[in-house]
Amino acid sequence: MNELLQLKGKFFQKSNNSKPGPSNLPKGEYVKIDHLRNLERQLLDLQSFWNSEKYLNGALISVFYKDVVAKSRRVKGFLSKGAQTSNSSIVGAKFTDGEKRKHIITHYITKEILAETINRIKESIKIVSEKFGDEINYYNIEQINKKNINIDKYDIGRINFVNIVVDSFYVEKFSILEEKDDIIQNSLITIYKTDIDTKELLEKIGINIFSSRILDETTVFLTPDQLKILKNNAPYLIAMKVSDLANYNYEDFFEIENLEPISIPEPINEPIIGVIDTLFDKRVYFSDWVEFIDKTDPNIPIENRDYEHGTEVTSIIVDGPQINPEMDDGCGRFRVKHFGVARATQMSSFSILKAIEEIISKNKDIHVWNLSLGSSLEVNSNFISPEAAYLDKIQYENNVIFVIAGTNKTREDIERIGAPADSINSLVVNSVNMRGEPATYARKGIVLSFFNKPDISYYGGDEDKYMRVCGPTGEGRVTGTSFAAPWIARKMAYLIEILGFPREVAKALLIDSATGWNEQNSNELSCLIGYGIVPKRIEDILKTSNDEIKFILSGESEKYDTYNYNIPVPIYGDKHPFIAKATMCYFPNCSRNQGVDYTNTELDIYFGRIGEKGIQSINENTQSIEGEHYLREENARKYYRKWDNVKHIRQVYKEGIRPKKAYGNGIWGISIKTKERLEKRDGEGIKFGVVVTLKEINGVNRIDEFINLCSLRGWLVNKVNVENQIDIYNKAEEDIEFE
Repeated sequence: MNELLQLKGKFFQKSNNSKPGPSNLPKGEYVKIDHLRNLERQLLDLQSFWNSEKYLNGALISVFYKDVVAKSRRVKGFLSKGAQTSNSSIVGAKFTDGEKRKHIITHYITKEILAETINRIKESIKIVSEKFGDEINYYNIEQINKKNINIDKYDIGRINFVNIVVDSFYVEKFSILEEKDDIIQNSLITIYKTDIDTKELLEKIGINIFSSRILDETTVFLTPDQLKILKNNAPYLIAMKVSDLANYNYEDFFEIENLEPISIPEPINEPIIGVIDTLFDKRVYFSDWVEFIDKTDPNIPIENRDYEHGTEVTSIIVDGPQINPEMDDGCGRFRVKHFGVARATQMSSFSILKAIEEIISKNKDIHVWNLSLGSSLEVNSNFISPEAAYLDKIQYENNVIFVIAGTNKTREDIERIGAPADSINSLVVNSVNMRGEPATYARKGIVLSFFNKPDISYYGGDEDKYMRVCGPTGEGRVTGTSFAAPWIARKMAYLIEILGFPREVAKALLIDSATGWNEQNSNELSCLIGYGIVPKRIEDILKTSNDEIKFILSGESEKYDTYNYNIPVPIYGDKHPFIAKATMCYFPNCSRNQGVDYTNTELDIYFGRIGEKGIQSINENTQSIEGEHYLREENARKYYRKWDNVKHIRQVYKEGIRPKKAYGNGIWGISIKTKERLEKRDGEGIKFGVVVTLKEINGVNRIDEFINLCSLRGWLVNKVNVENQIDIYNKAEEDIEFE
């Protein structure tokens, strides 16, 4: 087996100096004047509506597009004025229902900007009518951009006119979105962000709310009566709503009393994993390994079943391999800091989120958190749950990672995963049986019609073989994603705490270990198992077969292009006898009020041979390569995972595959392009981890040659030796007594 390599070297940074050319329609396309007039009428109707409304100073305008649009195709001439761009006024985004997905993007603008937009389209209609007749086409716009056609006499500038016409090509209509679905329970309501404080705005509508009921600047806890007032008076304000009754589901299990005595040594300096769950029973044999803090309401009576789920989850983290010898992962034991935030009955998501915020802020030394609570309700296809968004924010702001259970199917009519398994930054784990098939209770992703959740799968018990746990009354035989997640939390803590990897690298290693060299999973299968099943043994994550070279890179994006064109891949007979795969992870800032356009930063990875035209990426990605490479936004998301914070690219191993031509000295390169969705620069300083594997197609072991070549080119190459790292960890954790 070949050991994992860690390459340490310098990534170079380069700004994006390319400037987009003038706007124009796609070649051969046109915009009819009737369409412009329809858009004008819609805007005039919206102006009349908002002038009569009393609660807002400005106007909420929803732009219905004809397709899924890239950031560069969003409106520019509409809904803007001077330095106030239309992109800065976006407060929501969703997809239409139906077979063909289309963007609906909602803006909050001043009434002055709305008036300016109406004036611009009026003048644009005049120009088209007087100079071009019934329609304007690509050639006409090209002549205006070249100033061969003069429009100076009109009350609109050349660039604004071109933008209005081009915008109109992509826009289907302007309207107002109003929430129509009913919720008859306490709810978490998110209203559109406006220029009025949320508490003040609700009071204007007739809803008095305590500050303690406000989750963030736009999300509040409302009773059914308060929600009715909001829907009657200002339904257009509701961006998202979900029931607050979490109704966390627990798995089928049975317990056998009088568990045979199990011995466990005293804890020494083992790493700590945080657990957020139901209560923990201190009577179990491993209680010395657990610090328990009860965060539930002391006024609510405790029942025996409130201790079951949390105790069983923690038993796997502390001593899973001894309870399940066939599941021994080689990671040893872990200490646990266990926070009880829920009972076995329905709980308030609002209360749990408030508790989690306080827990993380006061326990900065814990980096891995296991969260095996999950809602029985399905996630919405157009927005992230408040629970997931809260966890994503915590992970962006803190050096932590949540390992989350993928939730369980409790009824036949439930298919999609439940909150918080829609968390984008977290590592979400689904279950498989011992044969590697999706568990009978597994629920499906994806999230926001795009993000690949769950990330990975692991063994959580099923009808073929139950998972053994220790509960309050003895041995338990259980099934559920709740009991798959803790095994992954153990591996994550091992990689971070003992081996010292950054969380970005640790997450990438686990996801990469679940992938292979065949065609990627079908959409149907990936919705259930994610990228695949993580190996049981930790060494199978840290080592590869003799015909593979696996190495890790980590860095930080400071400018548009973060790159290194200096990775020497061995050559045999003037060719590279390798295929390659790579997995990259990062933790972006996210904006829940952006709906389906949730992640603020995109890292676009390119890895492959360096040719005359730069990197020839192994997945043939050309999104950011100079030149004309038109790609529809929906295809960019589908094929290259655009805006996803997990990127996995691979070449497929097939019989008869041939080596690739080596260019020059056989140098490969990696380039990571950073793009921002919003105008604030959330991507500056964002960290990333990359795992690369090279597979020698003839079965030859070339790792020593690779190490020598890297050393000659200035790379510091470390072999990840587990035994050495454990010794280093133990030395670092020793208490030193000074005489």
